[in-house]
Amino acid sequence: MNLTLESLGTGMDTVWVVLSAAMILLMEGGFALLEAGFVRYKNSVNIIMKVFADITIGTLVFYVFGFALMYGKDAGGIIGTTGFVLGGDLSHLQLPVSLDTYWLFQAAFTIAVISIVSGAVAERINFRAYLLYIVLMTGLIYPIGGHWAWGGGWLTKLGMQDFAGSAVIHALGGFSALAAALIVGPRKGKFNKAGASTIALPSNLPLASVGAFLLWFGWFGFNAGSTLSATDVRIGHIALTTMLSAASGGAVTLVYTLFRYQRSDAPSVINGSLAGLVGITAGCAFVSDSAAILIGAISGLLMMAATSWLEGRRIDDPVGAFPVHAVSGAWGTLAVGLFATDGGLFYSGSWHLLGVQALGLSALAAWGFVLTWVGLKLIGLLVPVRSSEEEEEIGLDISYHGIMAADRSHEFIDHEVRYSMSEEHRNV
Repeated sequence: MNLTLESLGTGMDTVWVVLSAAMILLMEGGFALLEAGFVRYKNSVNIIMKVFADITIGTLVFYVFGFALMYGKDAGGIIGTTGFVLGGDLSHLQLPVSLDTYWLFQAAFTIAVISIVSGAVAERINFRAYLLYIVLMTGLIYPIGGHWAWGGGWLTKLGMQDFAGSAVIHALGGFSALAAALIVGPRKGKFNKAGASTIALPSNLPLASVGAFLLWFGWFGFNAGSTLSATDVRIGHIALTTMLSAASGGAVTLVYTLFRYQRSDAPSVINGSLAGLVGITAGCAFVSDSAAILIGAISGLLMMAATSWLEGRRIDDPVGAFPVHAVSGAWGTLAVGLFATDGGLFYSGSWHLLGVQALGLSALAAWGFVLTWVGLKLIGLLVPVRSSEEEEEIGLDISYHGIMAADRSHEFIDHEVRYSMSEEHRNV
């Protein structure tokens, strides 16, 4: 085999994209730990099982037809029509890596979208209904929305800029999460009869913080990996803006809660850092260092405001999926139209890019919200969307999975046979 510069470059790009995809997949561990730490102990296994369902079922659905709807040959700017089971004509993609490698990277993104919704409906969604929703999100909602902006659809043609998915992944997933939270309703006891919110203590904040750190780590694959090239000179800058925005979001919420409440609130700082990561995802390759810091700071403050807005309207979102992903994702998408060094309002004086960003954001947010609302209503005709009061009271771990997250007993369970056969039956 003759090693050429071209084959060497392709090999390096392949390794880079596969490693980036693996980092994004590791974020599922982050989602699992973050959500398990934020919810009550009796629902921890259910969180883990939903994440495993995201990865297993979501991967297969995206392979069979989700990828085709997203990246297949464009039909009317709305939907892809080729690439089912990675077959058919996909030559229009013009990929720098193999199709298999590209699919793996995109599959990792798909799994992240559904995991956003998982947190918003934690502790009270029927597990069977959630499994059906995974098929809907990974096979229809996200792929079609993604085709509009990334797959050659109408938003691509308008010039929308969303480098790694503040709108396509986070805003779409976050507004889907809002619709799902409204459909299933708040957890029993979350709001009292007067409408005031009760305090739901996280079961394990150190666990949640480890989950946040894993997400932070994976985000470098999320953003920098979207270059699809190991030799792209923007990788360092993308990693820098990602880090600065996350740090800024966390720092602002730390200082804000410290001065307002006389204590630094750990859940707010965790979600503030994640909000900064979400906010920079669209513009990580397009904005300056100082703009990244500002984007992250505003993302953290908007997350805090959105959390209060949800509480005031009796909308239960146990992990803050809507404030972190929808609100920060929306701001990050619009921030590209303001701060992008090529075409942003503050650099070019033109409103064109900002207008395209606003239009694309509105379309993707509405698509996610409406399709989730309608989809869950239809799923409700097949199975209950909400767990029963008894299931919720016992905990979804026991109700749906027959096991607790941990047990202090160090002994084996002695299985006792509670019936015995008669001598006559034993001799048969």
